[in-house]
Amino acid sequence: MAATLPAAGNAAAAADPQRLTVDLKASEGPVMLGANGSLYGVSDDGVPSDAAMEPLKITSISQKPEGGAQHPNGDALTVSKSFFRNGGGEINVMMQDIYAKWPYEDLGIDDYLPKVDKIAKEVSADPNSERFVYIPFNEPDQIWYKLDVADQAQYEKNRDRFFKDWKTVYQRIRAIDPDARIAGPNEAAYHTRLLKDFLAFAKRENVLPQVMTWHELGSGSLRDFQAHYDDYRKLEREAGIAPLKINIDEYANRRDLSVPGQLVQWVSLFERNKVYANMAYWDAAGNLSGHVVRSNIPNGGWWLFRWYAGMTGNTVKVTPPQPNTIDTLQGLASLDTSRRQAQVLLGGSAADSDVVVRNVPRSVFGRTVTATVAEAAWSGYEGQHAAPRVLARTKVRVADDGSVTVPLRGLHKMSAYRVVLTPGGSGTPSAASVPWSASYEAEDAAITDGKVYTQGTVQNANGYAASGTKDVGSLNQPGSKVAFSVTVPKDGTYDLAILYGNQSGGPATQKLSVDGGTPVTVTYPSTENWTYRAKKDVSVQLKAGTHQLTLSKGDAEVTLDRIDLTTRTGAPSASYEATLADISGKPSYDYTSSAGVGTGSLVLRSGDKAVFDVYAPRDGYYTVVPRTSAAVRLSLHGETVKAAPGRPLRLYLVAGNNRIAMTSGHSAVRSLDVSGDGSSAGTLSYEGTSATLAGGAKLVDSPHASAGSYIGWLGNSASSTAEFTVDAPRSGRYLLVVHYAHNDRRDNGHAYNTDIMSRTADVTVGSADPVKVTFKNTWSWDDYWTVGVPVDLAKGANRVTFGNASAWAPNIDRIELGRVVG
Repeated sequence: MAATLPAAGNAAAAADPQRLTVDLKASEGPVMLGANGSLYGVSDDGVPSDAAMEPLKITSISQKPEGGAQHPNGDALTVSKSFFRNGGGEINVMMQDIYAKWPYEDLGIDDYLPKVDKIAKEVSADPNSERFVYIPFNEPDQIWYKLDVADQAQYEKNRDRFFKDWKTVYQRIRAIDPDARIAGPNEAAYHTRLLKDFLAFAKRENVLPQVMTWHELGSGSLRDFQAHYDDYRKLEREAGIAPLKINIDEYANRRDLSVPGQLVQWVSLFERNKVYANMAYWDAAGNLSGHVVRSNIPNGGWWLFRWYAGMTGNTVKVTPPQPNTIDTLQGLASLDTSRRQAQVLLGGSAADSDVVVRNVPRSVFGRTVTATVAEAAWSGYEGQHAAPRVLARTKVRVADDGSVTVPLRGLHKMSAYRVVLTPGGSGTPSAASVPWSASYEAEDAAITDGKVYTQGTVQNANGYAASGTKDVGSLNQPGSKVAFSVTVPKDGTYDLAILYGNQSGGPATQKLSVDGGTPVTVTYPSTENWTYRAKKDVSVQLKAGTHQLTLSKGDAEVTLDRIDLTTRTGAPSASYEATLADISGKPSYDYTSSAGVGTGSLVLRSGDKAVFDVYAPRDGYYTVVPRTSAAVRLSLHGETVKAAPGRPLRLYLVAGNNRIAMTSGHSAVRSLDVSGDGSSAGTLSYEGTSATLAGGAKLVDSPHASAGSYIGWLGNSASSTAEFTVDAPRSGRYLLVVHYAHNDRRDNGHAYNTDIMSRTADVTVGSADPVKVTFKNTWSWDDYWTVGVPVDLAKGANRVTFGNASAWAPNIDRIELGRVVG
């Protein structure tokens, strides 16, 4: 990626770049964060993790009622504990998901009403009942009532049946829960004929929903939603109904999910119109609709929503080059005058672009601004994505007409970009360090015994996303291989990222060779299916010039999409800007100097807190340096440590996102700098063979386990346990990292949902109370993932016991422990 930010006056780096114009004077109202919801985005308490969920400030999710037979998990009241604990807004209860079949079995309203009673009684009895919204019918235009039928006479007959049932169910819910908020009619697509009739009927009969819902799942929704919204508001006005809250409670196609450049187009639509919206559930539950890898690891889409959650103040008008046009440059922007920040999120096009920010208030920003540009790239649905790379930090003079132009070149269509403007102040920001990188599509390589497939186009919007809309599959013959011709600028180590899919039911391999040399084995963890893209990171040594990198068939079969080569410049590192961190209290923002990260300083005083979302590529120790003017305190995994300005700390981070909180009596904070690749030096490691097993738990041989065996048949009885004795060198807070696998599923016969299930284990340390830990499905019995659990150990021997009296626990390969402060 080579986005450039020339100095002011040199903007014309390309002929007639397209323009995305932001008007800071044209407020659209407070940032609402309505578009970050998800259908079945949460499957269990802990899936996704607290650290993956809390930063996104999710405003709504949609889940099934308790005991609903539609899916094996995702019950609304059960998941509400973790959702509300992490700042979640409200939960839509999909009441018809009480049924097992899809489409729902139509057993008549008399069968449904007792189910409605049960759901309403349970929800109304919940201590957070006011935060639930009842959705009595799901897609009635297609299911049960056929309200989308063309014949008018048949439509009216079906409509009248639906209206009668709507009134009956509405009144039934209100009889049990008088304060209930009810949403509907919840069509699969927008129907002006139905909505006009529905509003008239619901007003007349006093059964108006409190929330208006419909779905936007068509490949043309990016083009058509604005017209749908405008038409609906017109129907309300004509009916004499005050504007209802709107929740587009299913949106986006498969090809959009996980793709920052697609998602930003949807988010801009909904935030501009101040409606709530939940992404669709096309695949597996518990990953926020394809944006959390495993339980705690961000992908590129997660970072786009993290940026969105970081927007504060008011949104302002954005004029894209082609409004309401599918797959084009779109964006949203915000201005926070109290923080003195403007933010722009944009993406969806690879064409050269200028972001033109107009009416930059001199009273807020002064005569110069620092423009910081970062990229959230597509890393696949299950591909990890480090903290977004800063591409440019440049001080720019505000033009006489009050505008600032930020040129963006070399964009990627699937990426999203964030532009942050802060007051320039004195000094010069540190130049962004952008290593050389190049991408190579598998379909453009030399293919032997493989086939090119097209994925995720507008015409096939519910196909999975693929880089360049193509990948190479059917690499299942003995001679199958893909040979990439690559050219690198200098001798050295290069990071090689391979976008792949593996549905073989276990780890699969390929042989990687450079210029025909001795091959090395690349092992690919399982993915949900061939096209549910993940990312494998390896490294290669290359001399300057052109080389052939060949990936040949090994064990099982792998689909290849793209490879990325990036110069290795040392251990991974990132600077997390303090003025862009989450805050509580009333810290102040100081932009007198733009040195360092360029975005000024956050001034913390007693009672203030800043929280940084810090990425770790794997479990282990990292170097953490606070760039502060005075001592601060850092809190992580329940441990708090004092940190001196600029002095490195060695902290244990878990794979994925880590929330590090900072407090201080009085300190100006520029950034939290984190580097390293997860050192295991100083950690304790215990194989399953060292555990004492009881009650039927036993060692099972496996070539995929680290020591050739794992602990299986654990749980499902109070007597079935695995007890490790761990020797702590000193007392304190540790991270217990469990390497586990399981592949529990319950197939409900859905055409597109993969009904994976989680397992739990009760973890007991010494005489402390047991802690229930949730372990997400790992896609196969032979793929080992990790979950980190904070525990307190005493110096010397400690018993760590795993069990589950009522159900099977996951298979355990090994455990590791690292003191939080190393």
